[in-house]
Amino acid sequence: MPLRNFLVIILVLCSSYSFEQPFQNAAKDAFLITRMAEKFHVQPRQLNEDFSNNVFNALLKKVDGEKIFLLQEDINQLQEYRFKLSTEITTQKINFLKLLTTLYMQRLQQADTMAATISAKPFNFNLDEKYTSKEDTTYPVNLAAMRLKLYKNFKYSVVSAMAVLLEGIDEPIKQKKIIDTSEPLLRKKVYQSFKRDIQKEMQSPGGIAQLVCNYYCKSVASCYDPHSAYMTQTDKEHFESGIGKKNMVFGFNLNEDDEGEVTINSLQPGSTAFKSGMMNKGDKIISIQWENAKPIDVSDASAAEIGQMLDADNHAKATLTFLKADGTKRQVTLSKEQSASDDDDEKVKSYLLKGQKTIGYISLPSFYEDWEDKRSLNGCSNDIAKEILKLKKENIDGLILDLRYNGGGSVGEAVDLAGIFIDAGPICQFKTKEPKPVTLKDANRGTIYDGPMVLLVNGFSASASELLAGALQDYHRAIIVGSTTFGKATGQRIMPLDTTINFNENTENITSKAFIKLTTSQVFQVSGATAQFRGVVPDILLPDATDAYDTKEKSEPFAIPANSIEANKYYLPNKPLPIEMLKEKAAIYQQEDNAFSFIKKYIADKKNKVRKQEVSLKLSDVLKNNLTNQDDDELALSDSVAQNKFYKVAQNKYETQRIQSDSDLKNSTDNHTILLSNDADVKIAYRLLLLLEK
Repeated sequence: MPLRNFLVIILVLCSSYSFEQPFQNAAKDAFLITRMAEKFHVQPRQLNEDFSNNVFNALLKKVDGEKIFLLQEDINQLQEYRFKLSTEITTQKINFLKLLTTLYMQRLQQADTMAATISAKPFNFNLDEKYTSKEDTTYPVNLAAMRLKLYKNFKYSVVSAMAVLLEGIDEPIKQKKIIDTSEPLLRKKVYQSFKRDIQKEMQSPGGIAQLVCNYYCKSVASCYDPHSAYMTQTDKEHFESGIGKKNMVFGFNLNEDDEGEVTINSLQPGSTAFKSGMMNKGDKIISIQWENAKPIDVSDASAAEIGQMLDADNHAKATLTFLKADGTKRQVTLSKEQSASDDDDEKVKSYLLKGQKTIGYISLPSFYEDWEDKRSLNGCSNDIAKEILKLKKENIDGLILDLRYNGGGSVGEAVDLAGIFIDAGPICQFKTKEPKPVTLKDANRGTIYDGPMVLLVNGFSASASELLAGALQDYHRAIIVGSTTFGKATGQRIMPLDTTINFNENTENITSKAFIKLTTSQVFQVSGATAQFRGVVPDILLPDATDAYDTKEKSEPFAIPANSIEANKYYLPNKPLPIEMLKEKAAIYQQEDNAFSFIKKYIADKKNKVRKQEVSLKLSDVLKNNLTNQDDDELALSDSVAQNKFYKVAQNKYETQRIQSDSDLKNSTDNHTILLSNDADVKIAYRLLLLLEK
């Protein structure tokens, strides 16, 4: 055989191997997910037709959630596997993955071409065109329908933006001038944003095949419960950064001005961007290119878009092209490193509410932990303790701890935080697949704060927030005020995707390219109840805007249902709080504040709102619709503002000194002061604490 032909054969074989490798890796990982779930998940599922159907639907939603790219004929081809994916997983087949990737790649390329032709012609805003609900929720039947759907999506984006520009302008001549000037710019902006979305898919780290394979594995894991997840190394690092571990970063922050111009705002000393010596404040990033991929034009992207693209990978190098202030173009190739500084030093802040009594207020946004010191010296429980000591020096008569919108985090920190308020004893119970529950205790005798206390919660208070709320409610230690919480009372563990690991071994330092976050336990209160599925029901129920949306655990697919176990026999609650008296007073206080009637109306309107069957793409219709909605919103907002005559917001002495030397801190403190003064829930909490003895 001639050497040339031999080399061609080798190249073809290598190319085929390179194309199929992501599919083979994904098939193996999907199989391992199911094996590890069987071994460790608190309620593993059977691999049957129902599971296959769930994976199929979840994957299509991840790949093409808006049903723009895949055609109905593509779905018909894929249907062969709808009820057979369990077999594909257990036998580690790759046929389905290869078919889906081929179809998806082809449709993305076609959509890219269509988008270019659609955006080349001006939109006529006087045409009586509609975008129907059926079009929005079904796959296009053919390429012509796909093009029409793209056209209507583009036009809707442009006409909506145009309506904002024309807001308050009634003169036809001025309107026409704005339309003629702005239409080409808006059309171009919408097109370039769409093109970037396609490029992000096609040029994602590892390529389109790797992206679809990641979606596949994520879909398999997601079908066990809402919180189990397949994770790449980057996914794992992003997740851990949310509970206190330092981020992997390039080391620069972006700023976006009122005109949408995005520039570098600052460089983090010691970071890779800083050490490159090439980047400066004011530079404008115009292109991002991951290694082994094509560049993506971000010259008119928003700061959020650029940030999302830079978050795609923590370990691949990225080449950034940017413009200097003098107009010269530069390039720099950077790798991410762990953040050199801690931007989260001030996660917890306290305030004083001064009126008839002095009440302390602390907001906790998440249950973060100290990854670098297992003594939790910089975890949230220790930070809260330090704030309480500052407040106690001001002789507070009560304390409000605000956990609204706190989605949880470290269970250990939640247990430690409960121990600040409870004098030794069991805090919660964990139940794995083993028959006997494990009790987590507050081992330290004594408390840091033992006075009257209100815990504020809402529908977005979840997980560790619910653990703390449930414990303080069981012990009669605090009045829980707000709306019913999210309903997540399960525990997850992140493990390398390896069936040989021991559940009890420390896997933190094991290196792996893939990980699995599995729900391995259920959390129960010391009373034996659980917040899972149903949430923690506050002692004092207040209407909250989060009640208008079906975003709680019980509305999630595959949510684990609630059950109960026996109460911990060592659990000894304090004497009951005067809840009935406080309920009566809270009902009166609600009647006195228009904010609550507004919120109730808002909830009712949202729940009764019928989805529109069609949306007009005619500019005059959009303007009329926006004006109607705006008038309603402004009227409701003005009616809901009630004067605060109960307290003034102040800072403790330590914070007052810091504010004097930091203008940025002063601005953020001033903003928070205004919010606290107008916060209807905080006003109720304050007034309830006036009724309790110190």
